[in-house]
Amino acid sequence: MGVLRPAGPLPSRVYWTRRFVVLGLPLLVVIVVVWALLGRGGTPDADNVNADGSGEQEPVDGAEDEPADPGAPQACAPEALALTLAADSASYAAAAIPTFTVTLANTGEVDCLVDAGSGQLEIAIVSGEDRIWSSRDCPAGAAERKLLLGPGQSDVTQVQWTRVRSAEGCATGLPAVKSGTYSATLTAAGAASAPQVFVLD
Repeated sequence: MGVLRPAGPLPSRVYWTRRFVVLGLPLLVVIVVVWALLGRGGTPDADNVNADGSGEQEPVDGAEDEPADPGAPQACAPEALALTLAADSASYAAAAIPTFTVTLANTGEVDCLVDAGSGQLEIAIVSGEDRIWSSRDCPAGAAERKLLLGPGQSDVTQVQWTRVRSAEGCATGLPAVKSGTYSATLTAAGAASAPQVFVLD
């Protein structure tokens, strides 16, 4: 009964206060220690902690990729690119140099890009099964020439053929070109022109 009802010369509330202090102080110390160890209220979420401990989430693959600009022009589709190769004459005398007008036209409904440089555009000349000349065998001019063509717009250039054969790598010592019927074709970006037929005297 002395434990439940403290006896002594002092009022009972004094003894109860002493008991609360004696019993509560160790408990308070334990709470403070646990609170300090847990980092003031909790541990970081393991899913939000990087290997370097920064606590910042790493982006998911592709999360930082900027979306493609829907308004940016795309490469011209072959079906939206009209190529024309026109010779300046139907026949050429022995000393005449054939000149071809090269036209690339956007027949689509949106702007598009096409590379008309010597590395992509090709004029090829054949005579029957005989491959005579290609503008890509020994290219002249810039290898890349990007063109932005609006709907209905076209790019026009001229190319001369000096009536010589060619082979890849600017080979020399090739057989001379003879008189006869020849056919020239223009290709670029997956599209091709109609053959242009002409005669060399």
